[in-house]
Amino acid sequence: MDIIKRDPFRDLMHWDPFRDLDLSRAFAWPRWGEGVGLEGWTPAVDILEDDKAVTIKVDLPGVEKKDLEISVSDGTLTVHGERKLEREEKKEDYQRRERAHGSFTRSFSLPDYVDARKIAAESKEGVLCITLPKTKAAKAEAKKIPVK
Repeated sequence: MDIIKRDPFRDLMHWDPFRDLDLSRAFAWPRWGEGVGLEGWTPAVDILEDDKAVTIKVDLPGVEKKDLEISVSDGTLTVHGERKLEREEKKEDYQRRERAHGSFTRSFSLPDYVDARKIAAESKEGVLCITLPKTKAAKAEAKKIPVK
């Protein structure tokens, strides 16, 4: 059996200090589990699409309906809300606090085939579900294209 020995000096010759540098993260809002500063937090989002609608699901545990605002303007859907810090009368000593709180804003560009007048939203069990129905023209235009 052969034992492969690694040469640490050879590994350094191929080291690229910029390989792990991701500039998109340098300017991004913090995500779950990362530090949260004064700027707020960013909830996780899933976007699904079928032949009838586009559905946006936003994870918002601990955010009450009254603390949410959803608006559409100039082809952009904006979800804004706030999760308030839980305050109790009795003193509790936290070993670690990772659950983010504060305000957040998420914006989404709407495709041309979404009927903005029929957008509906429902919040259930900590998940905000926004349904963006497609226009009839978008449904009629969908067709399969054969590959030759």
